[in-house]
Formats: sequence, structure tokens, C-alpha cells
Amino acid sequence: MNPAAKRALLEPIVDENPVTLHVLGICSALAVTTSLLPSLYMCVALTVVASLANAAVSAIRGVLPGSIRIIVQMTIIASLVIVVDESLKAFAFETSRELSVFVGLIITNCIVLGRTESFGSKNSVGLSFLDGIGNGLGYSVILILVATCRELLGKGTLLGYTILPNVADGGWYNPNGMMLLPPSAFFVIGLIIWGVRSLKVEQVEQAEFRIHEVHRTEAH
Repeated sequence: MNPAAKRALLEPIVDENPVTLHVLGICSALAVTTSLLPSLYMCVALTVVASLANAAVSAIRGVLPGSIRIIVQMTIIASLVIVVDESLKAFAFETSRELSVFVGLIITNCIVLGRTESFGSKNSVGLSFLDGIGNGLGYSVILILVATCRELLGKGTLLGYTILPNVADGGWYNPNGMMLLPPSAFFVIGLIIWGVRSLKVEQVEQAEFRIHEVHRTEAH
């Protein structure tokens, strides 16, 4: 694998992660991460859409007028989302019901549209496809971590299997109901971002302003 392809595929997972570095695509984390299974389906859906949309935009970039490029990009993304959504309804109907409208909202996901505009419209089809997969994997890593924390601490289960035996069933673990509420996703994502930026200090933004002390001179 050449260096450019390696960067496109691997950098979005940690170094250029769209969630921890750019804080994009976190809306779905509030709703679909109460359980790990629907989160996995969401990860696959976004990765498929991101990679194929990136490649499609790259393939037509030479003939796409600049005045309508955003409309065309959104049309491509919307078409792919419809295919993915209908596939979920056909092969995983119950999970599709759990995900509800959030698969459809991939159309407005900043990660997908942002990569088609900033990368797919400027690079080759192969690199664009790998970039879409890389950003999908970066998003997936965060979503899986959040879903694992929330389901494990909120229900004591993972993928529906009991990991921490509940008190109600004669076990020792008392589930933390707060982990099943949307704000808990913010807390977990915040802790993940803090952890990543503590290890990679170059990701910490510079302060946009500095407070200067004003010294008053007393009149004599």
C-alpha cells in the first residue's frame, strides 16, 4: 500500500478522527448508542455510504460544474442512504425499527458531506474510497466505545448477553439508569476526546484569544 493510500485509510481512525478531532457526527451517538447492536449497524451504514459517495463524487469530479456540486453530492448521498435503509428493512427489520429515522439522517451527516466536498472532489477514486472507509472506521470506533459503555453500565449486557448479573435477577450489579439517557453519550464522548487529546497534545486547539492584564497608574 502506497503512503497516500495508507494515510487516507488509517489517519482518520486516530490522528484525524472526525469525532475526536473535528467533533463531527455526534448527533447519532445520542440516540443509537443505548445498545451495541444497532450501533454496529449504524457504523456499517455510515461507512458504506461514506466510501461509495466519496468514490462516486471523485469519479465525476472532472465533469461536475462547481455551481451544482453540493446538490449533486447530496443527491448521491441520499440515493445511497435510501439503498442502505431499504436493505436494513429487508434483512434486519427489528434493528431498522430501533434505528428509526437516524439512518436517513446520514444524508445530513457532516462527516459524509464534508469528506465528499473536501476529499472526494479533489482526489482519485481509489484514494477517495479509502478515505471514506477510514472516516467510517474512525466514526465507528467512537460509536462502538460509547455504545459499549452505555449498554454495559446501563443494562449490564452486551449485544443482549448478560455480562454483569443484575440485582433484579439475583446478581450483584445494580444498573446505572443514567447511562441510558441521551446526556450520558455526551459525557462518554467528552471523556474519550479528553483521553485522546491528553495522549496527542498536538490535537488541542490553541486559544483564540488571550486575557491581558490592564495595569492602572494612579494619579499623584
